[in-house]
Amino acid sequence: MTGTINGINIKEFTLANKNGMKVSFLDYGCIITKIIVPDREGNFENVVLGYENADHYVQNPWYLGAVIGRFAGRIGEGTFELEGKTYTLEQNDGNNHLHGGKAGFDKVVWQSECVAGGVQFTYESPDGEGGYPGNVKVTVTYTLNDENEFAIRYEAVSDQQTLLNMTNHTYFNLSGGLKRDITDHLLQIDSDRYAELDEELLPTGMLRPVEDTAFDFRRGQPIRAGVESDDPQNELAGGGYDHPFVLSGEGDIVLSDEQSGRVLRMKTDQNCVVLYSGTQITDGEELDGGVSRKYAGLCLETQGLPDSIHQPHFPQNIIDAGDTYTSHTVYQFSTK
Repeated sequence: MTGTINGINIKEFTLANKNGMKVSFLDYGCIITKIIVPDREGNFENVVLGYENADHYVQNPWYLGAVIGRFAGRIGEGTFELEGKTYTLEQNDGNNHLHGGKAGFDKVVWQSECVAGGVQFTYESPDGEGGYPGNVKVTVTYTLNDENEFAIRYEAVSDQQTLLNMTNHTYFNLSGGLKRDITDHLLQIDSDRYAELDEELLPTGMLRPVEDTAFDFRRGQPIRAGVESDDPQNELAGGGYDHPFVLSGEGDIVLSDEQSGRVLRMKTDQNCVVLYSGTQITDGEELDGGVSRKYAGLCLETQGLPDSIHQPHFPQNIIDAGDTYTSHTVYQFSTK
């Protein structure tokens, strides 16, 4: 894939291993454009949503494949207070701030450098960018090994106290080539609590038990459980999920597609994963391998809890000047 964005040439990188697995991504927004893995019959197909042309990512209303920052998820009313000072952010989701605003980390060209096993991206976000305090130097490193493990490591240092909560917004569809939607994908999450949302999809501050609900993925259940649920929480999300799950234990997450046999196992050091079932994807946009539609893919966004700055009992996602923010997630692909 080649192209220019705002007159800048965009580079695409591809990592490949000895098993034939490939991961492609851009230096624009660190956007993952393709992950090519086999099904149980050995057929290699793309299992993430993306566009065919780089310039289509200028708009990218669904944040396909992008790194999200400075803050993943919503911040209520686009304001927060740190050290006695109030900061005002862009309100790009109704009254609220979402995913760093219209010009977040997903909308910048990152400096790139090849490193052992992958590529490291660097971006220096200036004080005041997006309304956030602090000059922040961020690195995102993508690596692939021969165990079919694709890893993302985030690191950042700020010269002022600031908020930071990063994630990746890749949409997975393990059927390959968008052959089917994700409602019959089986998902398992090691989580016994999820964050209740209000009508603006902001956490209310209440962590609800998953027991006896469509949010109980501890032993695995299909995404269809939330699609068909009459729980007001599922209805708020458009007939599915847009919810943070508090991770327990080692934070294991397993997604599988019975028909193709593909399995995605995830491990993270973050305390939360946001499950988004693609309920706001609209119909008719040309994607690589198919056409956009509701439930075309799902996101598993490993991160801190959204709007934590307004929920005193949530971990706050605040970093102090000179401290290093880190986050690490591994995506391992296999078949069964």
